Amino acid sequence: MENQVLTPHVYWAQRHRELYLRVELSDVQSLTLLLRLECSNMIIAHCSLELLGLSSPPGSASRVGLQNPAISITENVLHFKAQGHGAKGDNVYEFHLEFLDLVKPEPFYKLTQRQVNITVQKKVSQWWERLTKQEKRPLFLAPDFDRWLDESDAEMELRAKEEERLNKLRLESEGSPETLTNLRKGYLFMYNLVQFLGFSWIFVNLTVRFCILGKESFYDTFHTVADMMYFCQMLAVVETINAAIGVTTSPVLPSLIQLLGRNFILFIIFGTMEEMQNKAVVFFVFYLWSAIEIFRYSFYMLTCIDMDWKVLTWLRYTLWIPLYPLGCLAEAISVIQSIPIFNETGRFSFTLPYPVKIKVRFSFFLQIYLIMIFLGLYINFRHLYKQRRRRYGQKKKKIH
Repeated sequence: MENQVLTPHVYWAQRHRELYLRVELSDVQSLTLLLRLECSNMIIAHCSLELLGLSSPPGSASRVGLQNPAISITENVLHFKAQGHGAKGDNVYEFHLEFLDLVKPEPFYKLTQRQVNITVQKKVSQWWERLTKQEKRPLFLAPDFDRWLDESDAEMELRAKEEERLNKLRLESEGSPETLTNLRKGYLFMYNLVQFLGFSWIFVNLTVRFCILGKESFYDTFHTVADMMYFCQMLAVVETINAAIGVTTSPVLPSLIQLLGRNFILFIIFGTMEEMQNKAVVFFVFYLWSAIEIFRYSFYMLTCIDMDWKVLTWLRYTLWIPLYPLGCLAEAISVIQSIPIFNETGRFSFTLPYPVKIKVRFSFFLQIYLIMIFLGLYINFRHLYKQRRRRYGQKKKKIH
């Protein structure tokens, strides 16, 4: 009766150009070590036999040629065979995988004490819907969630690497990379520091006033902190410019949506209507904005000097979950409260020229803007959720 073929647990992930296989097999000795051990054993055995006047056993030389692990790709099929410690103890384990599409026939592997890591290059850079040609996934094969990305995340990673490569080439052509990198970090550190101090002043001011005056502090919030909020929000233009010209790797769209949305509320809804400046909603809008930003800018500030404070990192990637929707809700309430005021004053309303002569009220655009607030919430929420998922490696739904 033939011995049962033992298969190790294999985990896989992919990028557009590469496939990654992680074979759960420990204590796999390299070829060099095996050859040394085999040769040493053969020499000892050969010397012992000569002393006894006997010849070497047949086939002893051929064992020197054994490879461990034996990994090869023939006809687009990966062949693996190795001696190691797996689920069935110390045995010989093997498996074969026929890839979905063409790959290069030279696999690269690296041995660690606990596993064998194999990298296979795709012949064509593209995303595969699965690993194997057969639709049914082999029982020993599973996704490697430590390295797993979906296609959109992989494209973002690819773009980030390409941007990093282009930035590196540009820096090399313009001057010393180290000097320019330090200048960039210093510039970003100062920008984030100024924003952190500005929003911290607003947050502390509103908190102290609320503790002393209670609800009465709601109604003069604008006159108390508006100048600092104007400064911080005008300075936030720099953040969008940084993303647009490649100083930072942040996407332009989420930054632009936040900049335009907040400045519209600040300069148009609050800034041009004195009736809105005494509303309690101003307190909640300013308080939620500053609560979000003091953690965001302090996190970015420490990142510029390569510091990672785990508590701050968790707060930066978690507090936005309740605060960001609440901030958007407060903005929406401020828009709703301003609609009757704009209708009464007629500010920013206009009449279309002859022969139409239809009066277009500014409140019509405010109603459209209400829809845009929640559309922007969806876009930015999705972006922030992806950032959090990448940071903490949340496992996705299993895909073979």
